[in-house]
Amino acid sequence: MCGAAGGTYGLTDVALSPPGVVPFVALLLLQRRPVAGRALLGTSSACPTNGLCRANVLEQTRRQVALLNATAQDLFSLYLKCQGEPFSSESDRLCSPSGIFFPPFHVNRTTERKEVMVAMYKLFAFLNASLGNITRDQEELNPMAKELLNRLHNTTKTTRGLISNLTCLLCKHYNIFQVDVSYGESSKDKSAFKKKQQGCQVLRKYVQVIAQAARVLLPHLSPA
Repeated sequence: MCGAAGGTYGLTDVALSPPGVVPFVALLLLQRRPVAGRALLGTSSACPTNGLCRANVLEQTRRQVALLNATAQDLFSLYLKCQGEPFSSESDRLCSPSGIFFPPFHVNRTTERKEVMVAMYKLFAFLNASLGNITRDQEELNPMAKELLNRLHNTTKTTRGLISNLTCLLCKHYNIFQVDVSYGESSKDKSAFKKKQQGCQVLRKYVQVIAQAARVLLPHLSPA
C-alpha cells in the first residue's frame, strides 16, 4: 500500500543546465548535474587505464537491465494508485507520454554494439534525472507513501549503478570519455496536478522504453 512502512533517503534536486560536452570524469555525476543538448561523442586517451571496471561488469549490467524491466510496470501501477483520482481511473488520458520529451532510441539488435551502448547511456542518464525529479515531487506531495518512495529510491539506485557500468564499458571498449545528454522539462515550479501528471507520463514511457531497451541490450551483453 502507499502508506507502508519503509525508510527514505534524500535526493538532490535536478535542475536543467545549458548545453555542453561532459568530460568522462564527470559522467558518473550526471544524475546530480544534468545537461541538455545534442549527443556528442569523443575518443581520447583520457579514459582511466585501470580500476574502472569490475570483473563481472557485463553480468552485473545484464542483471540491472533485467531488474529494471521486471519492476517497471509495478512501479507505474503503484505510482498511479498513490496519486488518487483522477489518475487511478483516467490514466490512459492523463498519462499519455506523447507530449513529453524522451531521448530518441532508434537502435535494434542489429545495431553496432557501440551505438547501442551510447544510446543506452543517454537513455538511463535521462531516466535517472527524471526519477530524481519524480521522487522529489512525491516526497512533497505524498510523504506517507513509503512503499512508493522506497521503490523510487531503489529504482534510482539501480539506474545509477547501471550508468556506472555503461560508463565503464564505453571507456574500456571504445575509449569514449565524453557524451552530451538531453533532459526533459523540470517539474519543480509546476502545480501539484502537473507534477503528478508529468510523473505518470514519464513512468508510462519508461515502461515502454525499458522493455525495448532490454530486448536490444541484453544480446549485446552476452559473454561470447
